[in-house]
Amino acid sequence: MPRTCCIINCTSRENDSRVKSTGNAFGFYRIPAWKRNSPSHVSEVTKRRRMAWIAAIRRPNITFENTPPHMLVCSKHFHNGKPAYEMLECDPDWAPSLKLGHTEVKASTTARFDRLKQRSKSKQPRKGPRSSGAETAHAGEIHPVTTETTAESQPQQINPKHEDEDLQECKMCSQRLQEIAHLQEENLVLKKELSKKKLDMEFLKDENSKVKFYTGLPSFALLMGVLQQISPSLPDTDRKISQFQMLLLTLMRLRLNLPIAHIAHLFDISRTTTSTVFNITVNVLYAHLSPLVHWPGRHCIQASMPHQYVEMFGDRVTVIIDCFELFIERAQNLRAMAETYSTYKSRHTMKYLIGITPQGTISFISKGWGGRTSDKRIAETSGFLQKLSPGDIVLADRGFDIRESVALMGATLKIPAFTRGRSQLQAKDVKDTRKLAHVRIHVERVIGCLRSKYTILNDTIRLGFVVPCEGENMTLLDKIVAVSCALTNMCPSVVVKQASDE
Repeated sequence: MPRTCCIINCTSRENDSRVKSTGNAFGFYRIPAWKRNSPSHVSEVTKRRRMAWIAAIRRPNITFENTPPHMLVCSKHFHNGKPAYEMLECDPDWAPSLKLGHTEVKASTTARFDRLKQRSKSKQPRKGPRSSGAETAHAGEIHPVTTETTAESQPQQINPKHEDEDLQECKMCSQRLQEIAHLQEENLVLKKELSKKKLDMEFLKDENSKVKFYTGLPSFALLMGVLQQISPSLPDTDRKISQFQMLLLTLMRLRLNLPIAHIAHLFDISRTTTSTVFNITVNVLYAHLSPLVHWPGRHCIQASMPHQYVEMFGDRVTVIIDCFELFIERAQNLRAMAETYSTYKSRHTMKYLIGITPQGTISFISKGWGGRTSDKRIAETSGFLQKLSPGDIVLADRGFDIRESVALMGATLKIPAFTRGRSQLQAKDVKDTRKLAHVRIHVERVIGCLRSKYTILNDTIRLGFVVPCEGENMTLLDKIVAVSCALTNMCPSVVVKQASDE
């Protein structure tokens, strides 16, 4: 494809016969680059030159940050047919100025530059011609060397009027340079202020309090660790939003339960893009972080078992379980409506079984079940029993009447005692129940921490979140709950570990 000139109304083409017939050297020149990594004075001059070229070309699709490589300027727009040396800022060909197709930039002239060159020549010292003959020195005699004044050595006459004009132009140039420097400084300040408002990496860098508020994670370093883990699986095709912003957007919605429209406004993207980014990132987070909800070996639990458990139940307590419910929208299907209605909450809910270690780490989270499902059924069919080992002790509430099922796995279930027709509990049962309630409350504290840290779990969940994902036996809500549990495990535990000497 032949090269063309990008100046407005210029029709020069590389294979134009009229250009070739002139016989003069004719070329096309790229917009000069900003040498930002060069020394400061070179960087400033090249930056000003690039700005001057873009101002002269004056096309809306050419900006300081974006100059398409096919946008060229031909020789017609320079006095000498080509650009001047980049550091020679006073040269009229430092930037294109002829036949620009608009009047925003005044065409430069060569008269001032020619006078400047003449003055610089006149200030240079002129050496007289040396004698060609050999000099002979006699004692007591000094032979003077005669020099002839040539026309070249005569000082040139400079018109005072031109000097005044040049002086005035120099003052204007100085004022313009000062104004440019002021504008550049102001531009840097505005960019810094804008970066503080923009939700990118710089917004949270070295601000752990902001990180905790917007993401729930305790530090910026941990947030970057999560990003490094999931970045290979995140798409990098949308230039409107970076991978860091994809993660931040998702965590902000989980943490603050912000509406889609508000998040779209914050990140300056459409609502459709916001929903798509959220769904994609939740799936990626689930794939990478779900292993953090891990069932540890007994030796790992015993190594850091809090003393209150050891004193009450020995060192074989493995898990404390409970169920929690999330409100969902009312389904249109009658069967789904019946399965999700919770008589305990008098709302339509999804129920999840959660298990924590004595240290307060979430070690098990089930898939979601309709609110009508009993705690016993969820515990027996969610895969929880398969996690148990012979000798384990499970702490639970009265609703988990799964003693026989747990016994089949060789484990022991500890739940509060029933009166079973008696008017009151025996003293031993009361004591055991109080011990159990004292430590079982930790699972309720973890559930409270989970729901307060990621407040999307406190809102009424849309029906679209409880529909199984395409080709999977899980819903998006299941993944959100699992991701929230994994992120909670990255934070300090709400269970305070007691010292061994207490």
